[in-house]
Amino acid sequence: MSPPSTAWRERIDSDEEARFARQGERLAAVHVAKSARYGPGRLLHRKPVLGAQATFEVLADLPTEARHGIFRTPGRYPAVARLSNGSFDVQANAKGDIRGFAVKVQGVAGPSSLGGVTDHQDFLFINHELFASRTSDEFVELVATAANGQGALLVRLFRTYGLRAALSRLKMMAATLGKPFSGFATETFNTVLPIAVGPYAARVQLSPVKPAPPTRKDFEADMRDRLAAGPIVYDVALQFFVDEATTPIENPTVIWPESQSPFVKVARLTLIGAADDIEGAVFDPWGGLADHRPLGEIMRARKAAYYLSQKRRGAA
Repeated sequence: MSPPSTAWRERIDSDEEARFARQGERLAAVHVAKSARYGPGRLLHRKPVLGAQATFEVLADLPTEARHGIFRTPGRYPAVARLSNGSFDVQANAKGDIRGFAVKVQGVAGPSSLGGVTDHQDFLFINHELFASRTSDEFVELVATAANGQGALLVRLFRTYGLRAALSRLKMMAATLGKPFSGFATETFNTVLPIAVGPYAARVQLSPVKPAPPTRKDFEADMRDRLAAGPIVYDVALQFFVDEATTPIENPTVIWPESQSPFVKVARLTLIGAADDIEGAVFDPWGGLADHRPLGEIMRARKAAYYLSQKRRGAA
């Protein structure tokens, strides 16, 4: 086990602004096409599974490295959550997909990661510990090509990477989308991409306190059943950067080993009831405190991409 370190660094290339602008144009074209088919909505995580009212409680007696930003002092905040399927297509819940768990903590006050001040802190989780794409260019290429169908994606992969590398990427994609999913009250979620915690850096994990077996195969119905019976409680934990080799900031394809950087519980999220009126809300990895500024090239690309998506659906 290694101690948390403040020696993390981001690698910022001089061409990022131009690259992110080009990525935005490609994603905008996909957004237009999908909105024409499904109506206004988000580019990714388009299909909501459930909205929920919640509370977010920061725990007492946290270690020094955790006591920054929203975790500086114990307290309880109102919150809302949006559970979703990750695809840009609206498809059956039973179909393989990445699952999203977005949380907006309200009643926060402090300098914003976007400048000015903020009154909220957003955390965006998925049911994975790593990304299949190492860079934003890879991810945008994947999304833009996949939007034209599986055939176009296969052709692109083989032309770009060759047979062996393309097969390897296909295997990783199949494992990502085909990962078994038992439900939002039974699975563990992760930000995968790190955020600042004051001078430190960490990934954030969300895990159910009592992951009881699902009540139904349909995980939307399962969550509604559970909320009708009572609150659903999750632990929120930080996994800190320790060194570049073990916990790289700029490579989201690497799982940070718990043996070297154990999770530190810092808060409790409690879902207290369903809320069906949150689709107009914005959940943005950059929506929050400067003390929790998103880190890494993909996070910087997400700042531009999320803003363009919000503008297109009239939420910015």
